[in-house]
Amino acid sequence: MKIIQVSVFLENKKGRIHDAVHVLGAANVNIKALTIAENEEFGVLRMVLDNPKDGVAALKKAGFVASITDIVAVEVDDRPGGLAKVLKILDENNINLEYMYAFVEKTASNAIVVFRFDDADKAINVLTENNIRILGKKDIQAF
Repeated sequence: MKIIQVSVFLENKKGRIHDAVHVLGAANVNIKALTIAENEEFGVLRMVLDNPKDGVAALKKAGFVASITDIVAVEVDDRPGGLAKVLKILDENNINLEYMYAFVEKTASNAIVVFRFDDADKAINVLTENNIRILGKKDIQAF
């Protein structure tokens, strides 16, 4: 099962991250996870939101360039080697990982990691076949 990630393109200027997250807060949209990649000119703020549709609408209304991407969130054993186990399964099945980041929340004794794949459906099938729990929209909104 895929979940939605919202990406926001930001000029690399003081206060731009605040401006984006302020817009989300004012729209009553909660950020569940985020990461940012940047260079000298711009940054890409990637987020998992509790309500991505309203989040994107609010961001666009405020003049931000925002887009939606499908990602996969999985439970990973929160112990040494837990992430390596999942990455090995992906590697052995020739699944290309474009990027990843982790959630702050945990489920029971597991961590949550978000992956962006070039072939999400194949990744979901392989992970499911290897008993790796895939989280869905309802799981994410429950945190």
